[in-house]
Amino acid sequence: MAEKSSGSAVGAAGRAPAADRAAAIRNVVLVGHSGAGKTTLVEQLLAATGTIQRPGRVEDGNTVSDFDEVEVRQQRSVNLAVAPLTHNGIKINLIDTPGYADFVGDLRAGLRAADAALFVVSASDGVDGLTQMLWEECSQVGMPRAVVITKIDHQRANFEEALATCQEIFGDGVAPLYLPVITNGHVNGLIGLLTQKFYNYATGARTEKEPGAGYETQIEEHRGSLIEGIIQESEDESLMDRYLAGEPIDVKVLIEDLEKAVERGSFYPVVCTGLGVGTHEVLEVITQGFPSPLEHPMPEITDLSGKPVQGVTCDPDGPLVAEVVKTTSDPYVGRISLVRVFSGTLRPDMTVHVSGHGLADRGHEDHDVDERIGTLSCPLGKQQRPMPKGVAGDIVAVAKLARAETGDTLSDVERPLLMTSWTMPDPLLPVAIRAKSKADEDKLAQALSRLVAEDPTLRLENNAETKQLVLWCMGEAHTDVLLDRLSKRYGVEVERIDLRVPLRETFGGRCQAMGRNVKQTGGHGQYAICHIEVEPLPSGGGFEFVDKIVGGVVPRQFIPSVEKGVRAQMERGVVAGYPMVDVRVTLYDGKAHSVDSSDMAFQIAGQLALKEAASKVPTLLLEPVDELSVLVADEHVGSVMSDLSSRRGRVLGTEPVGTGRTLVRAEVPQLEITRYAIDLRSMSHGTGTFTRSFLRYEPLPPNLATKMAATG
Repeated sequence: MAEKSSGSAVGAAGRAPAADRAAAIRNVVLVGHSGAGKTTLVEQLLAATGTIQRPGRVEDGNTVSDFDEVEVRQQRSVNLAVAPLTHNGIKINLIDTPGYADFVGDLRAGLRAADAALFVVSASDGVDGLTQMLWEECSQVGMPRAVVITKIDHQRANFEEALATCQEIFGDGVAPLYLPVITNGHVNGLIGLLTQKFYNYATGARTEKEPGAGYETQIEEHRGSLIEGIIQESEDESLMDRYLAGEPIDVKVLIEDLEKAVERGSFYPVVCTGLGVGTHEVLEVITQGFPSPLEHPMPEITDLSGKPVQGVTCDPDGPLVAEVVKTTSDPYVGRISLVRVFSGTLRPDMTVHVSGHGLADRGHEDHDVDERIGTLSCPLGKQQRPMPKGVAGDIVAVAKLARAETGDTLSDVERPLLMTSWTMPDPLLPVAIRAKSKADEDKLAQALSRLVAEDPTLRLENNAETKQLVLWCMGEAHTDVLLDRLSKRYGVEVERIDLRVPLRETFGGRCQAMGRNVKQTGGHGQYAICHIEVEPLPSGGGFEFVDKIVGGVVPRQFIPSVEKGVRAQMERGVVAGYPMVDVRVTLYDGKAHSVDSSDMAFQIAGQLALKEAASKVPTLLLEPVDELSVLVADEHVGSVMSDLSSRRGRVLGTEPVGTGRTLVRAEVPQLEITRYAIDLRSMSHGTGTFTRSFLRYEPLPPNLATKMAATG
């Protein structure tokens, strides 16, 4: 692609297309593991186009692409960030994403906002499991992709090995466009495999000349594979026959077919970069090979009743349809919403309709409101450059959207619309916290509500049973970032505490008991005697109350009082303070007094009767058991199954899912999987995922029951 002249990106009339039209926009997400060099590549591209003075330039204490205070302190990207630049009349929105599995929510938001993806792979570290999973996600939706092998000037770099790894893991269609020229550990430039030209970067400026001797064999090997791959993707069926017959194929024809194959997502060119090398080639792949928003399929759109809406396209003059892909809070300017405009035009100070899908279990409620937006800006690190409008296909930062949250749709007030939301991963790591002081407690609720608005992968739970505040997070790194933001951004100090798993109690056998509540206090006394029989029910049986009173020994109006007292005592538990379940209580006898009996007297008698029953038969502590579905690569199935067994789990079975993966189904006590999100990631090298759902309660083993009863 870079083999073309720089004028190849201009329109047919010989001038660059208007920068405010969708045809002149490229939205590109950078994907890769932490340390692969995504942020460095962004900065190199910004510097190569003159957007910034030089890579790594520090502004306000941080680089232009890492703007979050956590990123500055921890020296790692934990947020989605957009860096816009212009090359040959094309506006490119580079979407830098985190390289940690904990922040896969931002990764998927970046995929939603983009029309193509650059997979960034380090020449010294290879491909991790998360990158492989995201490649497969892109394959499922046909997203155009290219691979950038970075750090080819690193002392441990091995371009050929990194290329072979990418071809093995990513599959067919992955082929290099260039080969690095390395002399004494220093990268001097690149050899274009189609043009067979040497692009020399040794002097700092890119110059073109013939490659030196000694590269013929290497060029011939890779060039032949590249040409064959391009011809296989060509729409010209005669091209392969001509090539096999020995007819030379014009380079211009090959480049045109290559660009078409990349644009439709069936061919994946590989470009390599190092310090000051390869940026021009990456920019040419983006501008000439990647599609504009016009070619990207529109997400499903409905009206607010859920009826599909047809005919909405990427047209600046069409109905407004935009989506909030990221929400952040700035201590000085307030909430900033990063918005991808899919249709229509967004202008400052206009009123829009905000439609939210709602994730009630995570603290996000459905909303359906009109809001007036503030200024529009072009984000670059902490800089916010004013924009007069945001057209279809572009990404803009919007100020003062107080109600809109990540995943919400912005549309015309007169024609409210809703976009189908992207898949959001479930947070599966519970972390219990509490405020360190009364002052922190007063500020905690508001701070957490802001974090929830920013991060749809966070779920907030106020557990009424355990009286604990629980953050459901994606992993340990996600937890650290959230607590860091609470402290540094909102001034709220919290501490982690041991997570309590809600247990239950039940009776271990049948018995009869009496509740006697007889007191004289000078005036009206209390008089209530009830005889009950208790027996356990099967798991999930709940509670049954049976009335077998004969002859009115307990007046009819007081029978519900006994049941009420029994239920109240069951809620409080009779041994360790946990609610009691799966019990049948039969009231079969009792006594009453014409003056001193009352509703409250019989409620207390019912409670006393249940307590006495607990002293006559063993009581059991029950623990919640979840059903787990664990998806892992085949090579990790053995270790996962062994680990589940060590957690007192029962493996129910396995089944293959696709190629090279297995789904393991098991039943595991909740007490054993509070940190399973972390442990599975370690066992599977970051590639394993799981879902969990409550199944039933089962008796705790005696040794654990004794321990839990003592701490209950």
